[in-house]
Order: sequence, then structure tokens, then C-alpha cells
Amino acid sequence: MSNIPETGRTRRVTIRLVVLQILVLSLLATLGGRLWYLQIRNASVYTAKATGNHIREVVEPAVRGEILDASGRILAGNEARLVVSVSRTSLLQQRDGGKAVLGRLADVLGMPAKDVQEKVRLCDAKTPQPCWNGSPYQPIPVTKEATTQQAMQIMERREDFPGVTAQPTAVRRYTGAEGANMAQVLGYLSPVTDEEVSKTASKTGLDRYLPADQIGRAGLESVYDRDLRGTAGITQLEVDNLGRVIGTAGAAAPQTGNNLVTSIDARVQKVVEDNLAQAMADARKTFDKITNRNYEADSGAAVVMDVHTGRIVAMASAPTYDPNLWVGGITGKDYQSLTSKDSNFPLLNRAIQGQSAPGSTFKVVSTTAAVEAGYSLDGTYACPKAMTIGGREFKNFESENFGSISLEKALEVSCDTVFYGLAYDQWMKDGGIKPKKEPGDWFFKTAHQFGLGAKTGIDLPSEVTGRVPDRQWKQSFYDNNKDAWCAQAQKGGTSFSDQIAKENCVDGYQMRAGDAVNFAIGQGDTLVTPVQMARIYSALANGGTFYRPTIAKAVISPSGDLVREIAPHEDGKFPGSQKLLSYIDQATAGVITGGTAAWKFSGAGWPQNKIELHAKTGTAEVEGKQTTSWLTTYSKDYAVVMTISQGGTGSGGSGDAIRRIYQALYGVDDKGNIDNGKALLPVPQAELPKFNPDGTAIVKPAAYTVDPAQAAAAPALLAPLDQAQGVPGPAPAFLDPAPAFLDPGSAFLDPAPTFLDPAQPNDRPALGTAADAALEPNRGPGRGRA
Repeated sequence: MSNIPETGRTRRVTIRLVVLQILVLSLLATLGGRLWYLQIRNASVYTAKATGNHIREVVEPAVRGEILDASGRILAGNEARLVVSVSRTSLLQQRDGGKAVLGRLADVLGMPAKDVQEKVRLCDAKTPQPCWNGSPYQPIPVTKEATTQQAMQIMERREDFPGVTAQPTAVRRYTGAEGANMAQVLGYLSPVTDEEVSKTASKTGLDRYLPADQIGRAGLESVYDRDLRGTAGITQLEVDNLGRVIGTAGAAAPQTGNNLVTSIDARVQKVVEDNLAQAMADARKTFDKITNRNYEADSGAAVVMDVHTGRIVAMASAPTYDPNLWVGGITGKDYQSLTSKDSNFPLLNRAIQGQSAPGSTFKVVSTTAAVEAGYSLDGTYACPKAMTIGGREFKNFESENFGSISLEKALEVSCDTVFYGLAYDQWMKDGGIKPKKEPGDWFFKTAHQFGLGAKTGIDLPSEVTGRVPDRQWKQSFYDNNKDAWCAQAQKGGTSFSDQIAKENCVDGYQMRAGDAVNFAIGQGDTLVTPVQMARIYSALANGGTFYRPTIAKAVISPSGDLVREIAPHEDGKFPGSQKLLSYIDQATAGVITGGTAAWKFSGAGWPQNKIELHAKTGTAEVEGKQTTSWLTTYSKDYAVVMTISQGGTGSGGSGDAIRRIYQALYGVDDKGNIDNGKALLPVPQAELPKFNPDGTAIVKPAAYTVDPAQAAAAPALLAPLDQAQGVPGPAPAFLDPAPAFLDPGSAFLDPAPTFLDPAQPNDRPALGTAADAALEPNRGPGRGRA
């Protein structure tokens, strides 16, 4: 008998112990494997992550590059200001969420407490401007115009202002060089959003957005943001688990952005802005016999283009605004003044986004189309006071009858019925209401060859295409609007729009005779932009080359060295012959000497025998509104185009303004005397400005002087923001004279051009929908006369 006690272990217990041992060994093996994976296999990855957890980045914003005019004048630069900023992180650590701190800050800065609170709140879908759309971890600027005394109060009372800093910072400044505004061309900046920072976090250099970055949101600031922005400096600080700095892991100094030289001449820009403003002011004093009230002249645009390169010398849009409103964050009142319906949307650049029927300025396209279709330059064509087409009467403007005339005369006197007849005849040859399988469509085809219905490719954002209402567009428009037309037709109304809806409900996809003849005089559903027309008339001046419009000429390093030059780009050629181009050139000169613009040029003392100008006037009708004034002109060096919505006739609304622009360019006084010394820019400036060793441009002094009395009488740069429909007051009378030039010579080239976006996209919404209304909310398709 054994003395060993019984353990009570059974087979079942033994199995359980074995299972438990296996489980424990498995867990230990798993743990060991995981430790091997973390500490050996992926040691480098997790070491980097662990290091990152105790690294904090301090960002020093780069100084943004300057935007210069063609002579080196600073259009957009930087200046040092005392900036007061608030950290939301610090505010949220306060018991009251920082309300008391913001209240004290408002008292020191002399600002309403509500304004300060609005500036530091975060933007979202439900929060209107003003608000902060940058990173919530970035200090938010409350004001960039603090005084030294205010900054001292904040810094001496740190315990009262936790999370508030006041320090000198370089901020953007739009200088208004030579008094030029250029708001829509220059654009503006705003902080990057948290989403933008997150999306680019894995990138490096200029591809990465940092919380302190300000980026271009419009105009040249947007298009050339990568060139101008520079690279921010980053200091990597080592911190302990309590966030205390214990050392520096590395640092990279900020790199200043490059400078952008443009083709804009600030002096000419000022002249163009002032004369557009004056033309609009004069129109508002002119009685409209058709509507029995003065013209409203609610908006307008003007472009001066170098015909040899397509470079923009000046571009004005009205109404306008002060671009410095965006510096430091825009206020709620100012934002409302820029975006409300009553403001007439000054943020729009109407030179590239304003669409309207071109009226008779389009007839150079129609003349080309007619000749290409086989109509003779040597023939004569009937110009009765009216024609009946499709049961409707189409009249000449003011019902004039010129008898049987040439195409040249038709352009000079702007005879609508000649072009009605040509378009109707061609429409019939294409099969009329039952078109051939492959109709010629010469008028529509030629318009596309002139680059209409497509973007010009100008180096500004958000350019619109305009519209060529060809068969493809008609079908697309019908598909998009059939239901709405039919619903309106069923109501049985009798207004003009009701009649149109009734017709369109049945066969709105068809190219009717009325559509064809309206298109020939730049009416109906035709839409163009001022920059498109400037390019067309530049091509007529330079011998037939369609250049892509550009504003930037070169990118220059901070030290003044050339980084890259932006060369002129040819997009296409005039689709007609040399003989036709010479013919149009002669006809448009006749508009100045004896045609529809003669009373504003030759009759007003312009020295046509010394500086030959060419022009075409246009008076476009818009349903429910007053007529749109168009005047398209060119000399041997410049194309100058102006349009004024609800501004009257072409020459009546814009003639004086464009003549004064040429007077300033060439130094011509009101009596036709020429003084080269007073000419602003008798020849386009081709060379780039020179730079000092420190990178600053060497600006040559102006070659003209301004009489003090004239300077005092010159209009203010901007109308007050609450004058939404207005643009600045009277333009100055321009000084004496400029040089004489030879007549434009021409070596003409044939083939049809190729343009960007050459055809109207099938999926483009038809005008009359929200997409177009947002760009030009007060415009609708024109119908009737030229």
C-alpha cells in the first residue's frame, strides 16, 4: 500500500490541462510574432511614426511674388503690416469657448464683437461669409491693420489674451498703379482649406499646401499661383509627451515666389477704365426713344489688344470693386455688396464672362461667309428698308433704304437687309425647312472658323464660350427646353415669349429662316464675349492670324533673372482670301470716314490720313432690355473693343470713349494734332523690363505729363460699394497728340483656323438655363435688328 496521496486527476482533467497549455503557448507565440513584426520586420516604419509623434512643424509663410505691368510697375505686391491672429485651439480651451477673450480683443481693436466672432468661426455649408475657410489649427487673422499701440496692449497683457498674437507680417497689396484698378484681372487670395491641406499632405514642394498658405482664387493670382506662391519655410521642433519643446529636428528657410511680368500697361489701363466709366455715365444721361427713358448702362467691358501678338494691353470690366477688400478676410457687409443681385455682380470679368449678341460687329464674319459660299465681292445687293421672311418683317435699323449697294457699302452703313437676303438665299440653298443631308451652313461654319462658340484660351480662369446657334446647338437646346416650352404654350398667353414658346414646342429643333437671317446680323441666339471680338479684329489688322489672348509675358525670379518667357501662340488663320481681307480692311476704314462711326471719329477731328483706324459698329437688341452698344476697332497696332449693356447704339454709346483711348495711345488732341511726346504707347512694348541686382524692376519715367487741373478732375478709382450699378465718374480729357503711322500693310494667309474647344459641346446647357444666367443674369437672347 502506497503512502502517496491520491491526486484526484482524471483523464478529463488531463485533457483540459493539455488544451490550456496549448492555448497559452499559442498566445505566447502570437505575442512573440507580433513583437518581431513590430520591432524587427517593420521597425523602420514604426520608428518614423514614433518620431513623428514628437515632432511639431512651425510654418513660416513665403513672401508671394509680385505681379508687374509691362514696364515693371507693381500691380500686386506685398507690404508689412501688424497682423493680430487668434488660435481657435486656445480659445476652445477656455471655459466660455473664448467669448471673453474675443470681447476684450474687440475692445482693443475698436471692432464690433460680432465682427471678431464671425472672423474666427469656421466656414461650412450653413455658415455664410465672413468665416474662416482655412485650417482650424492655423492662427486666424482678425485684422491686418493693427496699430503699434494695439499690438503693445495685446502683448503686454498676455494673460488677458491667451492664444492671441500680434506680429508684423507681409500681406498682399493691390497697388492701383497709375490709378488703375484691374480687380477682375488680378484676382485675389484666400487661405487654403483644411480639406486642401489634407489632400496634399503626402506631397512635397509647391504641390503641398500648408496651413499658413494663401492661394489665388481668381484672376492672374489663380492661374499663376504656383509661380507666385513660393515655398513656405518649415521648422521641425521636437517636443516631449507634454508638448514642451526639447530641441530642433530640422529647418528649411522659406523661398520667395517668382514675379510675373504682364503685358498690361498701367497707364493705358487707367485710361480705358476711366473712359468706360465715362461712356456709361454719359449713356445714363441719354434719352432712349424706344423705351422712353434714359439708358441704364448697367455694365460694360473694354479690351485693348496688341494685334501682332494677342497680348492684352488693357482690360476693364464694370461695375468693379477694390481687390484689397479680400486682404485679411472680407467683411460680411463687403461680401454682400459684391454678391447681391443689386450689386450687378462686380466679381464677374465681363471681358471674358459677359456674353451678349454682337449685333452688326458680326457682319465681318457674315461677309466672309457669303464670299466663301460663292457670292461675289464685285456684285451689288439690294438694301431695302425691310424684308418679309417667314411671315415676319425684318427691318433695317431706323428703316433706311440704300438701294442696290456693294458689300463694302453694306458694311460701312451697316445695312441689315443685305445680310438678311444673303442668309435667306443660303438657307434656301441648304434645303430650307427640310435641309439637305449635308447642308453647307456657310455662316455657321465660318463663325466657328473665326473661333466663336469656343474659349479663346486666355490665361484667366472661368472664361465662357459664347454661342454659335447652329443645328447641333438647336437640337440640344430643344431637348433641354421642350417640356418647359410646351408647358408655357398650354397656358395660352399672348406675349412675345409665349408665341416663341408655342412655336418652339412644336419644332424648336428646326433651323428656321428667321434663325438664319438673325444670325447673319449677330442677333437671335448668338452670343460672343469682348475678348473674342478683340481677337477677330486683331486678325483683320495683322494680316489674318488669330493669336491666343495672353496677359502674362514672363516669369522672373526674385533676383530678376528670367525663369521662362510666355511666347505668343497662333491658333489659326483667317478663313478667306487675301483679296477678301483687303476688302474688309477697306470697308472698315470707310466706317470711320463715311459710315456709322464717322461722326465720332472723322467728324470729331481724328487724323485718319495720318493714323488710319478701322471700325464696325453694333447695336444689339435684347428682349425686354435696351439695346447693347458694341464698337469694335483696330489700328495697325491695336484692336480696341468696347461694349455697354443697355448703353444705346454702337457709335453713340462707345464712340467717344474709344476715340479718347486712341488719342491717349497715340498722343492726339481733340483737334487732330499729334504730339509723340504725349503718346502713352504709340508702339506695343515688346521687350521685358530691366531689373536691379536686388530684383526690383527699373521703371522708366512716363513720357507724358498730366495737367494738375485734369488730375484733380479725374474720376475716383471706384464707385462706393453701395452704388452697385455705378462705375466711377467722368474720365479726364486726354492730352495732346501722337505719331503718324503708315497704313497697315498685309500679307494675307488663307487656311481655316483650328481653335480650342472648336465645337459647341453636346452636353453644354442651352442659354436660358441656370448655368448662363449665373454668368450674365440680366441677359437673354436678342432678336430683331442689328
